[in-house]
Amino acid sequence: MDISILIIILSCSVLLSYAFDLISSRTKLPSVVLLLATGMVARQVTQYFNITIPYVDVLLPTLGTIGLILIVLEGGLDLELSGGKHKLIARTFVSALLGLVLSMLVIAGIFYLLLGESFYNAMVTATPFAIISSAVAIPSVRGLDNRRREYMVYESSLSDILGLMLFNILVIPSGSGWESAGKFFQSTLLIVVISVICCFVLLYLISRISHHVKYLPIISALFIIYAVGKIYHLSSLLAILVFGLFLNNTELFVRGKLDNFFKNDLFEEELEQFKNLTAESAFIIRTFFFLIFGYATNINELLDFDAWIVSGLILLAILGTRYLTLATTFKGNLSPLLYIAPRGLITVLLFLTIPPQYMVKGFREGILMITVIMTALTMMVAVMSYRKPVEEEEHEELDVL
Repeated sequence: MDISILIIILSCSVLLSYAFDLISSRTKLPSVVLLLATGMVARQVTQYFNITIPYVDVLLPTLGTIGLILIVLEGGLDLELSGGKHKLIARTFVSALLGLVLSMLVIAGIFYLLLGESFYNAMVTATPFAIISSAVAIPSVRGLDNRRREYMVYESSLSDILGLMLFNILVIPSGSGWESAGKFFQSTLLIVVISVICCFVLLYLISRISHHVKYLPIISALFIIYAVGKIYHLSSLLAILVFGLFLNNTELFVRGKLDNFFKNDLFEEELEQFKNLTAESAFIIRTFFFLIFGYATNINELLDFDAWIVSGLILLAILGTRYLTLATTFKGNLSPLLYIAPRGLITVLLFLTIPPQYMVKGFREGILMITVIMTALTMMVAVMSYRKPVEEEEHEELDVL
């Protein structure tokens, strides 16, 4: 393919995704659905003209991993630990953990009963479907009131982290459940120590590097930390979250003389630039991930009636367990939070990385795409039908005043 044509295609893809984002903010239709549909249409067009896009199987997990790192970093940079957030963090942590475990067990039960696999393999396969995708959820809750929007941001970010950690526990070979749990706590403690050290080092670099290129090398260093952690089966995504939280809440960790040593007068401005770069990088990676995922989907798989039945059962399991968790952790009307539980980038990425020995046999490939679409459309309907209560609008106005 001519280089000029390739540049035009890539640039148009980004512009199209930006247009989808604008459409999504007005119509509440998730941009991920539009990107997936565009990818599927692109597959039909390329097949008609006998054009093949190479290395799709390699590009998809690679972009997914990079996107996941950037999305978790972006989430960490948006979360505040001060200002009375402790109760909110505790409630959303319980909600994310309880929702993850309950939905994983129920979905695993569905796979176990329908496919007759071992329950352990069913749990591994079910775990990706039990995780709320922050990449899809966070952009979709911009129109909610502050309390619900904030709750969703924290819950979905924590769901990503906890889900990935649970997945790693299940797929790491070990002699027993206790041994697996022991390895998990050891790796978590180690990654926290490494994270704290890296946080201070990277904070120092942000404040001291005078070169006009300073943020991309730091993001590259985070990629290296993640990759090395994955090689040694550490919960390396936790390090990314800790770094984001650390940067956005330095006033809690860096005080007194340390403040003068690790920060300069332009730190707040530089932090804002770093946030913008992270957000725009995540946007680009997310764009091409969902386009390629849509392209890699076989249309015939979406016509499988059995796949729709299983996906419908998964959706019911998600909503049922979500009702239990929200009823326990959220005060007030559960709508529309009850229906905001999209599956997206992290679901696809983890599903693609399930070791062959843990994948349930007879699993219909269309279930993954159909579940992503069904949860996104369910969320869309809930957000579109939501009307902010008058008393909550007045409460927000008083908060601003």
